[in-house]
Amino acid sequence: MRWDDFRKSSNVEDRRGQLVRAGGLGLGTMAILGLIAWGLGINPALLIGGAEMVSRHLPQSSSGSGKPVAGNDESGQFVAAILGDTEDRWTEIFRAKGITYQAPKLVMFSGATRSACGMAQSAVGPFYCPNDRTVYLDTSFFKQIETKLRGCEAGSKACQFSQAYVIAHEIGHHVQNQLGILPKVQALQARAGESEGNQIQVRVELQADCFAGVWANHAQNKLKFLEPGDIEAALQTATAIGDDTLQKRGQGYVVPDAFTHGSAEQRKRWFVTGLKSGDVASCDTFGTTSL
Repeated sequence: MRWDDFRKSSNVEDRRGQLVRAGGLGLGTMAILGLIAWGLGINPALLIGGAEMVSRHLPQSSSGSGKPVAGNDESGQFVAAILGDTEDRWTEIFRAKGITYQAPKLVMFSGATRSACGMAQSAVGPFYCPNDRTVYLDTSFFKQIETKLRGCEAGSKACQFSQAYVIAHEIGHHVQNQLGILPKVQALQARAGESEGNQIQVRVELQADCFAGVWANHAQNKLKFLEPGDIEAALQTATAIGDDTLQKRGQGYVVPDAFTHGSAEQRKRWFVTGLKSGDVASCDTFGTTSL
């Protein structure tokens, strides 16, 4: 993908390289909690955040100004460029609907950092926190996509679009938050049992996949940034992070009731839906009986 023409966002805070002291909660403990949460099908950030409250220790950064600033390295510039274009495209989409898009913040970190949704750390993976309207991203996850998850051909330029898809998916959650979808979902999940709550979460995640496709559609129409192999790489990534793929890799069998993000086929289907249509209305995962 070509991203040189993308405007770089000023809403990126780079916390990479900051040392974190987690008091009574070590990074090894947090990694274990992240794995337990994944196995239980719950948000790892919530479990880790709860453990922090019990320990009554908050992590502290030993360095860094905390000011929004993108890193000067290629990874930092890439993240700022993708975020900047999502801001531009969603601003246009919202404006056409007569509403105002409010850009989120994105925090890049390494190892662990604090968020308004609890502890953010590498084992959790990228996530969006609605409490502070911020995306948290350890950029080492991009390398995991290539190597551990085999989500794209390692070292290929097409892997950049896989990375852009990951960022655009998290921005999709911010779009849901601004449209009032996330608060309604949280209210539904509060009244639902575990299995039903998981089913609701799957619809949330698949809609975010679709919104990522909507962004890519508008960006392509505006800047013609896609290159051969890009879409295939994103679809390979969607397959690699499907719940069925991850469960097979982790435990050797699939438990659909424990899905929280959707199967590989579902994730690909909804991303392609948004990519082809470019229409937010096409992403109504809550209004369909067939995902």
